Amino acid sequence: MASLPTEMTAIEISEFGGPEVLVPAKRPVPEPGHDEILIKVAAAGVNRPDVLQRLGGYAPPPGASDIPGLEISGTVAALGAGVTRYKVGDKLCALVAGGGYAEYCVAPEAQCLDVPDGFDLIQAAAIPETFFTIWTNVFDRGRLTGGETFLVHGGASGIGTTAIQLAKSFGARVFTTASTDEKCREIEKLGAERAINYKNEDYVEVVKELTGGRGVDLILDMVGGDYIQRNISALAVGGRLVYIAFLGGAVAEVNFAPVMLKRLTITGSTLRPQSIQAKSDIGRRLEEKVWPMLSAGTVAPVMDSEFPLTEAAKAHARIDDSAHIGKIVLKV
Repeated sequence: MASLPTEMTAIEISEFGGPEVLVPAKRPVPEPGHDEILIKVAAAGVNRPDVLQRLGGYAPPPGASDIPGLEISGTVAALGAGVTRYKVGDKLCALVAGGGYAEYCVAPEAQCLDVPDGFDLIQAAAIPETFFTIWTNVFDRGRLTGGETFLVHGGASGIGTTAIQLAKSFGARVFTTASTDEKCREIEKLGAERAINYKNEDYVEVVKELTGGRGVDLILDMVGGDYIQRNISALAVGGRLVYIAFLGGAVAEVNFAPVMLKRLTITGSTLRPQSIQAKSDIGRRLEEKVWPMLSAGTVAPVMDSEFPLTEAAKAHARIDDSAHIGKIVLKV
């Protein structure tokens, strides 16, 4: 640690509120503990959970940094005791429980992954959070298989653009929703058979028509609210509904009769509070199943925009206005 700086620039949440509460500040450079790696951050992904934390609705888990940022890429700067896979100077990307909006960040070795072939560090920072989230929710919990039908809401988001590509690559028929015709056309290029403008079309009617009245096998939703009952209506017999967020509200009055009649499964998860072992298990499955696709160019994070670390407020204003398509990253 002797050759490393003792102080770094990081982005603090000065108070809960709008993007302007994200301010650069000086913090001590963290030291890696056992089985941890100190990473000199090249870039950090910007995600909806960061926005929720900024608003005061998503506190870091016990022991995690209060600095926002859940995914990073960079170079190994120092190793904690017990680290065996990486050495100083290696390039990697990592899923973290916090601390990503900074010049240095500590990550458990088990949550670090090699940068896929052909990717630079800016692109690599856009991989971990969305790919971990999609794998565990769509393929592990949602059990999506080739030949099934899949609806993902918010198809233009980082989550949506990743889900479309992965589901298509594994042989599913993919449908999605978005807020404008322009977004719909762009995300259809990623492999969605049909993108539905939810502002002037009823997605329940559209997916029923596309599936011959049957409904879809799996829905991934981050809206909640009045979508909950509509999602139940849009599912086929034996269908699965997976929740990863509730942007439209977590509370709704729901008629559960169709859940019983159609033998539906409703589930969901959050990634951040899960154990290092659980995240490690997801990472190893990604390395086996998805990293070859990334290296081959079959799938890739869709990059929307880049901002300097010190302009994190502008990056959050970009995600807040929902005009983006794909991932927003902070460059350090």
